[in-house]
Amino acid sequence: MRLLLLLPVLALAACQEAPTLARTVSAPTEASAVLNAPEPEGTVATPDTSHLAPATVDASLPVATVWKTPACGCCAAWIAHLRSAGFRVDVRDTLDLAPIKLETGVPSGLGSCHTARIGDYVVEGHVPADDIKRLLAERPSGVKGIAVPGMPTGSPGMEVPGRPADPYDVIAFGDGGQTVFASHR
Repeated sequence: MRLLLLLPVLALAACQEAPTLARTVSAPTEASAVLNAPEPEGTVATPDTSHLAPATVDASLPVATVWKTPACGCCAAWIAHLRSAGFRVDVRDTLDLAPIKLETGVPSGLGSCHTARIGDYVVEGHVPADDIKRLLAERPSGVKGIAVPGMPTGSPGMEVPGRPADPYDVIAFGDGGQTVFASHR
């Protein structure tokens, strides 16, 4: 099972290198230590990213805490997408995403290259900001999170100039299993 959770991390080779967007966190030994504890010693501030911040932050939106690997360019692009939609983003770089995915309850088969906690929800992968806002507004019963499995071309952060977007679904997961939350065609 751990291997299945690591497969999206291995797909990061397809990502372009990009500067770290917020701060670096030591690789966790326990996901709960990363999710619930204060920042570990050795956390390092990284380059100024004010140029990626939206003109206006929507104070009604919760902070998005995003765990990603340090050099993932597609993750950086998804974070810029969130910021442009008004989210405040706290980025946590780690070399091992598997404990984060286990702790947050990302189901096997729904993994991608980054995991976020936004409000009461887990957001896995390249989920469009509008779908996240819809989740936050509707608060569907039994849903713990939404995911875009893998890294579909054309999803936020995975745009390729001159190439049409692949169709993909946003999957809701939780107590009631998995259902399609949104389809992008």
